[in-house]
Amino acid sequence: MPDRMDVRDRVLPDSIPQLVTQLATDARDVARAEVALAKAKALSTVTRYKTAAIRFAVAGVLALAGLIALLVGAIVALATLIGPGWATVAVVGVVFVIAGIIALSGKKALRA
Repeated sequence: MPDRMDVRDRVLPDSIPQLVTQLATDARDVARAEVALAKAKALSTVTRYKTAAIRFAVAGVLALAGLIALLVGAIVALATLIGPGWATVAVVGVVFVIAGIIALSGKKALRA
């Protein structure tokens, strides 16, 4: 059976300070790598959210343009029946009523 040496038998007293220094260096390197990884993950997340926010903003602008076009179309369609002024009043009145109902619903949701 070969003679097995314990690790303690192979470490010379002079090399212990070197090992401690190497351990400290390795720990510092690991800490720096972890910080760099956390920064990279955060940057990736911010970039994803920024891209999503831009797409939502564009979608919102397009939806608003579509709603405006729909309202203008409703005014033009009603204008042949009740005149342009009254058609505008009717469509805007309905929009304000709907907006008021939604606002009251939001206010009620905040109380709950």
